[in-house]
Amino acid sequence: MELLQLKYFQTVARLQHMTRAARELSIAQPSLSQTIRRLESEIGVPLFDRKGRRIKLNRYGKIFLEKTEAALSSLQEGQQEIADLAKVKEDSISLAVMRTPIIPDLLSSFRREHPLVRFRVKQISRSTVNHQLDAGEIDLCITPYHKENDNPFNWRNLLEDDIYLVVPRSHPLAARSSVDLRDVAHEPFILKAVGAFREETDRYCLLSGFQPDIAFEVDDSVSIRGLVREGLGVAFFSSLTLRTVKDPSIVPLKINRPHCFRTISLVWNNDRYHSPIAAEFYHFVVDYFQKLNRQSTELKPMPR
Repeated sequence: MELLQLKYFQTVARLQHMTRAARELSIAQPSLSQTIRRLESEIGVPLFDRKGRRIKLNRYGKIFLEKTEAALSSLQEGQQEIADLAKVKEDSISLAVMRTPIIPDLLSSFRREHPLVRFRVKQISRSTVNHQLDAGEIDLCITPYHKENDNPFNWRNLLEDDIYLVVPRSHPLAARSSVDLRDVAHEPFILKAVGAFREETDRYCLLSGFQPDIAFEVDDSVSIRGLVREGLGVAFFSSLTLRTVKDPSIVPLKINRPHCFRTISLVWNNDRYHSPIAAEFYHFVVDYFQKLNRQSTELKPMPR
């Protein structure tokens, strides 16, 4: 039994006239008659009483029409639900992001151009992001990303995010603009408790020949900044974070050796469908970071 047969039967049952039904359906009347007879043959009983050219639903036809209309109505509702769901997806972007203060500005800048777009934003988890990309659960990921040989995803480098040492203004090093990391090996450090940024800074300390003396492990940048301000230790901040910090009580120092940085990348799965709005957001992200790159790559020293 085919869907087309049911639609043809519904029309014939409504009009109870084969010629008018054929005209409405834009098919030849003999073809329509054959389709109805084939349907009746599949069901095993006639659905119409025929008298000359006149046809009329019989009791079997009335029962079958009721079920046919229910089935077609259910299919139409399903089609509409899928269309509505697809429209929601077309207007939404699923995004995994690193924890950085520029993300709100990035998203709000895009929303100013596309006020109806909806974002579903997740914090990056290295244990799940690959699965989410592979399953199509997220459209794009903004992350410190290291391309691995066996990683199938597509990526584009966005920004080289320098890592600075931050000291309180009262610190003896605050009068300098830069420092070698090994020169502060004896300092107490205030570090992120966990995460990719902590892994990067620990690695650079080891490259400089020491393990940091950890005075505090803190989850958020605001608390770290407060502890540095009080002279309780030094800390690492990325250039992206420092772009949003307006605090004259702390001083960022460029690290000369080793060159401390992380590469921020845009990652996606080309094998998955991406809606037009997600594709447009991809280009917006690239342009946004290109503008950041065109700005000074080195933070201006704060007023002394």
